[in-house]
Amino acid sequence: MPLPKVLIINEAFNNHTGGGITMSNLFSGWETDKIAAVCSPFILGGVDTSICKTYYQLGNKERRYKFPFNIIGRERYSGLVKFEDTKPAPEVEVAKTNLRHKIVMGYLMPFLEYIGLIKKITKTQLSPELCQWLDEFKPDLIYSQAHDVPDITLILLIQAYLKKPLVFHMMDDWLSMITGSPLLRSNELKRNEKAFRMLLDRSDFLMSISDEMSAAYKIRYGKDFTPFHNPIDISFWKRFQRDNYEIGNSPTMLYAGRLGIGIDESLQLIASSIQIVNERLDLNMQFVLQTKEKPAWSTNYTCVEHRGFVGYDDLPKMFSGADFLVLPYDFSPQSIQFIGYSMPTKATEYMISGTPVIIFAPDKTALVNYAKKYQWAKVITENDVTVLSDAITALIQNKEERSQLAQNAIKVAEDKHSLTKVTHEFRSILSSLVKKG
Repeated sequence: MPLPKVLIINEAFNNHTGGGITMSNLFSGWETDKIAAVCSPFILGGVDTSICKTYYQLGNKERRYKFPFNIIGRERYSGLVKFEDTKPAPEVEVAKTNLRHKIVMGYLMPFLEYIGLIKKITKTQLSPELCQWLDEFKPDLIYSQAHDVPDITLILLIQAYLKKPLVFHMMDDWLSMITGSPLLRSNELKRNEKAFRMLLDRSDFLMSISDEMSAAYKIRYGKDFTPFHNPIDISFWKRFQRDNYEIGNSPTMLYAGRLGIGIDESLQLIASSIQIVNERLDLNMQFVLQTKEKPAWSTNYTCVEHRGFVGYDDLPKMFSGADFLVLPYDFSPQSIQFIGYSMPTKATEYMISGTPVIIFAPDKTALVNYAKKYQWAKVITENDVTVLSDAITALIQNKEERSQLAQNAIKVAEDKHSLTKVTHEFRSILSSLVKKG
């Protein structure tokens, strides 16, 4: 079937962010001249031009600070971005002194965030240049993601201008994540909810990241969301798929992904548990962190080894080369609120690798429920170093369980997350919206 021309809003195609990876796989095989994107300069680094070569960068003409905050804003280029290989051209901006930058970013911005103004000091509008570019591209429909209220504002403005079918894809429950003063939480939640409900009412098709999110949002908003998680190219991942479950004296547990909120506390507890397991079983097990930066706390553990990110083409070999892959989430109320309905992008990639997966996360989350339902991972839901170390020990000593978990994971990945199957459904939905329009 002929594919429609799609305008992407608020996300770039890449292989290093959850939204970018998922979107890249969903639009795999799309003709590059039928896809264009509008997004901020902050997410234009390292884009994958094999899927989309046309990006309009939001600059000062579309999004700028209101008075008097405009005196701190940098001049940012508005317009099409030219690429060399897969890297965008440098931003066009007025040079600022290091001292000024440090004061603004280190003191003023945190203060504005605390008093609830950080998302209110900018104005989003459609510039004549952006409108002209939209008219020239002439999309058949819009696919969008959002991470805050300004993102929603942009989506609504463009949809109102183009009057084309709108698809919205929710990646995590950021609406409930309020930063700053607790005294302002109620007002911020109301602001988020008002903007989000407007977006839902204007959308022609709604997508979620998990079954749990779809169910929860049906109750919360009375809207139907169809789950679309990150699909995987089975043949790409099978090249190095693990099929040997022997373990030597120096096994490795690998975590690949981001650091920070919702992750770090559990990573440290995993490191503590591995040190206990090493002493208990006389092993030299290594906890490998494949992250952008080496966390400061890692020096407190002899078992922790830091490695930088590798290219996406190297991930199948990296994942299958480990003895265990771990998916952790923190157990704090804030973390649970944020990740409750989310599914890590790398979950399907872990599953197809053939390496046994360990999930260390709170109970009743989308990830835990999915793993328990299909028994594709060893699940630990108690935030306790003894319970965790005992579970790791038991898995090391049980080859049959390791093999069974891995085979279950592969089957679920092939049955439910195959790129071929998922993209066929995705394309059918988008094409049907254009026909209706």
